[in-house]
Amino acid sequence: MLEFSAAGQDFGAYRAEAVGRVRGAVVVIHEIWGLADHIKDVADRFASSGYLAVAPDLMGLAGLDATLLAELGAGAGDPARRAEIQPRIRAATEPMRAPGRAGKIQAGVAAVFNYLEATAEGAGRTGVAGFCFGGSYAFALAVAEPRVAAAVSFYGHANYSVEELAGIACPVLAFYGEEDKALTDGLPDLIERMRLAGADFKYTVFSGAGHAFFNDTNPVTYRPEAATIAWTETLGFLGHALG
Repeated sequence: MLEFSAAGQDFGAYRAEAVGRVRGAVVVIHEIWGLADHIKDVADRFASSGYLAVAPDLMGLAGLDATLLAELGAGAGDPARRAEIQPRIRAATEPMRAPGRAGKIQAGVAAVFNYLEATAEGAGRTGVAGFCFGGSYAFALAVAEPRVAAAVSFYGHANYSVEELAGIACPVLAFYGEEDKALTDGLPDLIERMRLAGADFKYTVFSGAGHAFFNDTNPVTYRPEAATIAWTETLGFLGHALG
């Protein structure tokens, strides 16, 4: 674990060392459930493929109770408890929407990105990959930071204007589940805004999958075939973009 500071707050991050020939570095941004074992495992997978990976714990910066959300996340995988759990999740995540919170989260992501850019592994070859909450902040880092070499968003939001998207200097790869209507209904508009912005934007929508299809710790949402394809595409994309 590493220690960072941003927006007047300290936070930790999990570092996974690259194995074999080093290909670059990746900021790995967690789901709304926090720096869970699943995200550490994803960082380890990047490391085993040759990337120095650092996954920050952004829950404190987001104003969220990591323990409570971890408990609610475990319960959300039980269909019988879904009706009970969903309103509790909405209530537990409300602090994240307070004024200034997004800026604090972005400052934390930026601190980790700057750390990786200062390493031999990451200098000029640092990408970002995020999931759900993290997928949205992967987009945010690409919009705000022209040094990002590649961005991968798994089922994240990108509520930016054409002018903001025009600031993206790296290729972007995004993944969605067809049944995740909160995102796929707005995807045609995002595709058009990306086109108008001149952004290098590629995406895949998986049929038979919904939100969190990549999370293999959630038996309700996990779709092995889609997850395998998405991971293969991610490694190919980063291998090309980070060179």
